Amino acid sequence: MIPYATIEDASLALGRNLTTLETLWFDYSATKSDYYLYCHNILFLFLIFSLVPLPLVLVELARSAWFDRFKIQPKVKNSFSDMFRCYRDVMKMFILVVGPLQLVSFPSIQMIEIRSGLPLPSFGEMVAQLVVYFLVEDYTNYWVHRFFHSKWGYEKIHHIHHEYTAPIGYAAPYAHWAEVLLLGVPTFLGPAIAPGHMITFWLWIALRQIEAIETHSGYDFPWTLTKFIPFYGGAEYHDYHHYVGGQSQSNFASVFTYCDYIYGTDKGYRFQKKLLQQIKEESKKSNKQNGGVKLD
Repeated sequence: MIPYATIEDASLALGRNLTTLETLWFDYSATKSDYYLYCHNILFLFLIFSLVPLPLVLVELARSAWFDRFKIQPKVKNSFSDMFRCYRDVMKMFILVVGPLQLVSFPSIQMIEIRSGLPLPSFGEMVAQLVVYFLVEDYTNYWVHRFFHSKWGYEKIHHIHHEYTAPIGYAAPYAHWAEVLLLGVPTFLGPAIAPGHMITFWLWIALRQIEAIETHSGYDFPWTLTKFIPFYGGAEYHDYHHYVGGQSQSNFASVFTYCDYIYGTDKGYRFQKKLLQQIKEESKKSNKQNGGVKLD
């Protein structure tokens, strides 16, 4: 909660006038507890899990020839009932696990001193912290994911997430409750190492889930902005992991590709990609040769 009764008090404490964003933040949060603000994550996650995959649902139901060009596994078609069942199970997990976890985990936010007051963080500060959060989460998630692909981890926990060999957006958080809890640790580590403002924390949780939905979309759209991020994996990269299934020992990273490259767990993916590229090039050569033959 902001420790100032009025905007004038806040301006005096900061030694300057509040920015427009800081004024809006003061008007919204001044009378709200930090716990109430933290619990906004429940609403954000519900909206993200419900709304962000919707365009992908419409694309999947339409299955037009134009969109099928970007479908990673074009032979797989998901019905509305299949996707709704996935969403229903995700919401059940949200109500029984994710929501209650958010409600009881506030002491950890207090412990690492996520702040909600003024001044608001600068754009540069938020970007720097978000980069740290993504890097820390990606590295720790890589090792947790590798554990899930051990014999015990896969058979007892992770096999549920791999029910979708051709993933869809709603399948991003589709998992065993124990997996949901364990993967919360990598998500929390970044903010624990570099604690920031509550708004940065909200943004981090939102962006991480949106990124997960994108990588499980089943479509590799060329206009995706994330393609401009160095070492970013994306939908095509993670789709290979689901395609191989339970036997997969490749493409464990959640966001970037450097861990798989360093630890040699992308060899199967790179071999397949190279092989497909060779087949494509040979097919082009063959088509050109056939097209150049003149029949008498």
